[in-house]
Amino acid sequence: MYAIITENDLSQWKDKTGELYHHPKRHLKSLVPGTKVIYYKGNLTDKKYEKYRLTSKAHYFGIGEIGKQYPDPNSTKNDYFSEIINFQAFDSPIFTKDKDGHYLETIPTSRQTNYWRDGTRPITKEVYEKILSQCCISIVIDQNEELTSNVTEGKQKRTYSTTYERKPKLRQQALDIHGYTCMVCGFNFLESYGEVGRGFIHIHHIKPLSETGEQIVDPQTDLMPVCPNCHCMIHRGKDHVLAIEELKQMLKKSILTP
Repeated sequence: MYAIITENDLSQWKDKTGELYHHPKRHLKSLVPGTKVIYYKGNLTDKKYEKYRLTSKAHYFGIGEIGKQYPDPNSTKNDYFSEIINFQAFDSPIFTKDKDGHYLETIPTSRQTNYWRDGTRPITKEVYEKILSQCCISIVIDQNEELTSNVTEGKQKRTYSTTYERKPKLRQQALDIHGYTCMVCGFNFLESYGEVGRGFIHIHHIKPLSETGEQIVDPQTDLMPVCPNCHCMIHRGKDHVLAIEELKQMLKKSILTP
């Protein structure tokens, strides 16, 4: 199954981007475990949230999958939480219309005036793939793929969507050099979760491939291990990708500020 899930800048719902989606019980029909979802934001209505978005216009900004679900123990309306797993944020926004001005989602004739009010919108696999075809995203790679030491990355490959080619050996070389601890917050999945966390960490490109295109990559200086939370924060700004040291200082300041 496939669905769009909406996250508003200001909301009564207790969403945590890439972690939890808070919703009415009726949405369980569209959000069963395993459902592949695309995150959506509507048009900006309050400028104070502008710096936290990829754009002020309505757009899609990430993908994920529905995991475990459970009732909100504090809700009087029988609302639910759905865990989001395998979250990936987009480096750039995907707008709701293609270059010809046609909506990427299929809007029923009977819903022309109120379609976008739905916080959860079931879609077909074709619509899901059509949306992803509009933007470049990172993809999960096979860790057992053969590698070479001097390679280029960022060459565009055409599948059902446009992605930036990433070499798994570069990832492993970076991990061999830097380890599996987040370079920003110091979190280590193995230490915190035991065996289930072994080998899990995101790899951040200091120079985003979406900006540089094909390039020679040095795993010692160009790739850094970061946890998913810090990785999302690095790419959270609309016009600026945070440097590792910038985010470290922000985190340090936040911890020291009472």
